Amino acid sequence: MRKRIVGLAAAAAIALSAPTAHAQKKYDTGASDAAIKVGQTAPLSGPASAYSSIAKTQAAYMRMINEQGGINGRKIDLIQYDDAYSPPKTVEQVRKLVEGDEVLLTFQIIGTAPNAAVLKYLNGKKVPQLFAATGAARFTDPKNFPWTMGFNPSYFVESRIYGQFILAKHPNAKVGVLYQNDDLGKDYLAGIKAGLGDKAAKMIVAEASYELSEPTIDSQILKIRDSGADLLFSAATPKQAAQAIKKLYEIGWHPVHIIDINAGSIGAVLKPAGLEASKGVISVGYVKEPDDPQWANDPGNRRYLDFMAKYYPEGDRNSSFNVYGYITAQLLVHVLKQCGDNLTRDNVMYQASHMTKVPLDMLLPGISVTTTPTDYRVNKQFQMATFDGQKWERFGDIITDAAKE
Repeated sequence: MRKRIVGLAAAAAIALSAPTAHAQKKYDTGASDAAIKVGQTAPLSGPASAYSSIAKTQAAYMRMINEQGGINGRKIDLIQYDDAYSPPKTVEQVRKLVEGDEVLLTFQIIGTAPNAAVLKYLNGKKVPQLFAATGAARFTDPKNFPWTMGFNPSYFVESRIYGQFILAKHPNAKVGVLYQNDDLGKDYLAGIKAGLGDKAAKMIVAEASYELSEPTIDSQILKIRDSGADLLFSAATPKQAAQAIKKLYEIGWHPVHIIDINAGSIGAVLKPAGLEASKGVISVGYVKEPDDPQWANDPGNRRYLDFMAKYYPEGDRNSSFNVYGYITAQLLVHVLKQCGDNLTRDNVMYQASHMTKVPLDMLLPGISVTTTPTDYRVNKQFQMATFDGQKWERFGDIITDAAKE
């Protein structure tokens, strides 16, 4: 499956409107006076297709930017392929993007396993793997993988915060961990153990992993319940997180339930699981809830809602996946604008790794984006939240993880 979002303006028209006195333009493959080619794979089908709305939002955002004249006079040619969240398909599609379509960079490849499958290939080709949609630690490792920058908050850091929260609020808990058997799940498992510190071995009474391809996680939930756990941490992606919430409700088991940030979407996870069943679930957040009355007059939220109404009206404006798609697209546009007329792959990574307190419309107040050449973590700030049956209620202060992984 392939979608292209390409501007209609001719190169000649752009050339005529360009200033005559200009610094020397520099282009790598995928960039020109007329356009910037950006490539992406996403699960438009398959077991993780709930994430497809992210890619649809990003495509809509690029349509908006192109309608407004593009970036420094250049239209964004966003090429999207379906990889169904299957790493072998990701490899095939990314090779097509790089060697066939000749994109300048890849953007927001979705998923930990898909990104892992092309990590070495893209670094070997020196093609930016920009704002990869994963929080696994290997995607914020500039020393070993300088062409790769993840966008998502670190799974390890997020989970370490959950461990610290458990020690503070539920020090006598018997903890069960449900986790996806890949880098995502393993980073979360390691993080919660780090957060619990020397009490981890005693407090964690059960660990149960699942494969993404498994139709249900019922047996894992029953195993954890039967261990005597009274606090469940679900390190899961949307489908399995929804299954876990629903199963707990069906069997009448009511542990303290923490879900990871990937599963925090009300529309894609909590509604399918059941709003009543989801009541009391705990997680973290870093973005505004579009329908929360406190943001009714917030300029950033208004821009987001206006964008959704005009460019993606069929999308759920309250979905956290669509908010995520919006801010990642906004950040890509920021980086490309900063590149000016130096549209080389080197400069893309230079600009991406030299961001200082960049604001994004839907980030919570007090949260912004800062990166350095030695710290590729785009998001390292959180606020705890609990679901009240209708919306997420934030509590506590913004937590900033200043330490390295």
